[in-house]
Amino acid sequence: MTTDGDRDDRVHPTREDPVATALSEGIGGPMGVHGRGHRWWTPVRVVLLLTALCFALGMVQKGSCYAQTWQNGTSRYSHMCYSDMPYLYTGRGFAELNWPYTGDPQVRARYEVMEYPVGISYFAYAAAWVTHWGSGSPDVTERFGHSVDYLFSEAPVRNEVRLFVVVSALGLAAATLLAAWFLASLDRLRPWDALLFALSPALALNALVNWDLLAVAATAGALWAWARGKPGLTGVLIGLGTATKLYPLFLLGGLLVICLRDRRADPFVRALSAAIVSWVLVNAPAYLTGAAEWKVFWHFNSDRGADLGSIWLVLQQIKDTPASPFAFQAHTINTWSWLVFGTWCIGVFLVGMRAPLTPRLAQLGYLVVAGFLLVNKVYSPQYVLWLLPLAVLARPRWRDQLVWQSTEVFYFACVWWYLGGFLAPAAGGDAGFYWIAILLRMAGELFLVAMVVRDVLHPEHDPARHARLPDGPDEPAESVAPGQSTTTRSNAVAV
Repeated sequence: MTTDGDRDDRVHPTREDPVATALSEGIGGPMGVHGRGHRWWTPVRVVLLLTALCFALGMVQKGSCYAQTWQNGTSRYSHMCYSDMPYLYTGRGFAELNWPYTGDPQVRARYEVMEYPVGISYFAYAAAWVTHWGSGSPDVTERFGHSVDYLFSEAPVRNEVRLFVVVSALGLAAATLLAAWFLASLDRLRPWDALLFALSPALALNALVNWDLLAVAATAGALWAWARGKPGLTGVLIGLGTATKLYPLFLLGGLLVICLRDRRADPFVRALSAAIVSWVLVNAPAYLTGAAEWKVFWHFNSDRGADLGSIWLVLQQIKDTPASPFAFQAHTINTWSWLVFGTWCIGVFLVGMRAPLTPRLAQLGYLVVAGFLLVNKVYSPQYVLWLLPLAVLARPRWRDQLVWQSTEVFYFACVWWYLGGFLAPAAGGDAGFYWIAILLRMAGELFLVAMVVRDVLHPEHDPARHARLPDGPDEPAESVAPGQSTTTRSNAVAV
């Protein structure tokens, strides 16, 4: 009898993916027809190991900034090792262990409110608490009379900053491993698709820029829960993810399309209800302890103008007339971005409803989140992590992932060089090369959008469908509403 790790019915990328097949020549060639898996090194364990190695490489990449405690304003950009974490430790009051949503006038007079959703604020506060404990519980009263800049330059605080980043990194590493486990466990026939996540250069480079990986883990968990036929848990994870970053909310649109096609409203209602309840419960402590501070995130995002990575920044700089009545002011960008995004969502809905087979949740989720990022007024480099679990499941093809992620890596380098002033023309003016990086990044994303749309409208091109076993389920579980069999669906067709 073979163990689960020995089963030969899994889809092996070295057999079905041309790029993976070519790359495997350097390590012995594709998996043989009669090959058996290792008894202990199951696909999930291999994925987890490679994810850990990839994350560790990302930590090493930030090493030069860590050694300087992010004090060097030039090397953080030239070495591309910038992170928000060290600056927020002092800049948002964590050096004094202030609750992020306190309304204390003295605290608010010295420190800005955390401009992130509550999930990130809670995590950062917990990391600060561990940092203080690990630093011997320093007396914070001695810091009350000093400025933020002074605190950041003090040796004891610098030590705490480094420890704070380490503690945050360990927490994010756990979240990343959890996300990898969800992705590798989602489809029994295709665990190796998660390698595209585990070996992602975008993951290594962006993992420690901010705390976005917390929402990534919740998103991957929601995909896994839906594939397991657990709409309630799906909703809980969507609610938790939305309380950490807004974008997991958009998965509800994909669930709506799937449930409408299957004529089953109950799974969607359960998922929606669970998402609302979990979001409210997670936000309650912040709102009850500081309603005004809780609202800062919403005001901040509404009032900000065109920012890094967005097409609006390119248009703004091309116009180069910020005082003009025709300039892209914040309210103008808000209006147009939501109008375009709304139109995009309608298009995704129509594509999903007209598809010959019910699209998979990852496909619909990727299309919606990609549309949001393409028209958003800020597209920070780490936002690629939002797309990563959706993209690797929506289009599990090595060639397409390499094309897309190469544009993200190029942009990653350019955005730091741009902020460091290294791309500025000698004669002055805006850095046109940075515009090219933004447009190339958008082109890579649109390329993957086009491939996913083709897979939805022509399912015979979808790798997750055409490799199904003849005697197995006709449909991937993530395209079926819970409560309906994967083998008796009315629209299930072997492709």
